[in-house]
Amino acid sequence: MPSRFFGQLSLIAPSGWTPFLTNIFLHGGWLHLILNMWTLWIFGPAVEDRLGPGRFTLFYLFCGIAASLAHALANPDSVIPALGASGAIAGVIGAYARMFPAAKLVVMVPVLFLPLFFEVPALGFAMIWLGLQVIPGILSLGDQAMGGVAWWAHIGGFVAGWLVTPFLRRRADGYRNYYRDEGIYGFLPDGRRQGGQGPWT
Repeated sequence: MPSRFFGQLSLIAPSGWTPFLTNIFLHGGWLHLILNMWTLWIFGPAVEDRLGPGRFTLFYLFCGIAASLAHALANPDSVIPALGASGAIAGVIGAYARMFPAAKLVVMVPVLFLPLFFEVPALGFAMIWLGLQVIPGILSLGDQAMGGVAWWAHIGGFVAGWLVTPFLRRRADGYRNYYRDEGIYGFLPDGRRQGGQGPWT
């Protein structure tokens, strides 16, 4: 809980730094865990390919710690424990959007009972997603007592991922080889749009 680091409880029951890391591996239920792992499954493999397994692991942990710190600083007097991997995964989304801005993502928007599917560039998706975190994040400032979504963890993780990605990505000759059919969905795994319409690496 943030108050044990930056609020009133820091004077009574201060805590070490380890919760900033360990909370990444805890979740509030099966739905929370499944949604986070599903998002990681969508964005993680391409980012890991660009960074390499070792760097990706350090990157993931760094984004998780940055997310935890951002949440705690934005809610210093909160006595509600924060947990979940969504801050670290937000960093992965930020890295994906930075390295594959033109990659096409298919999103579903339910209208009444009809699911409508749209294709959007990864950068556009990331900016819309970030806006949906920033607005409620600003509105939540000062409301220390309530639990719910840790908006500032998402924002902090995304910003951390966006900023450190250029320093961690490995050289292009270290990327894995791709099968011919991996570009059939409109963009190629190296970030180029289908048809050779320019590099997006």
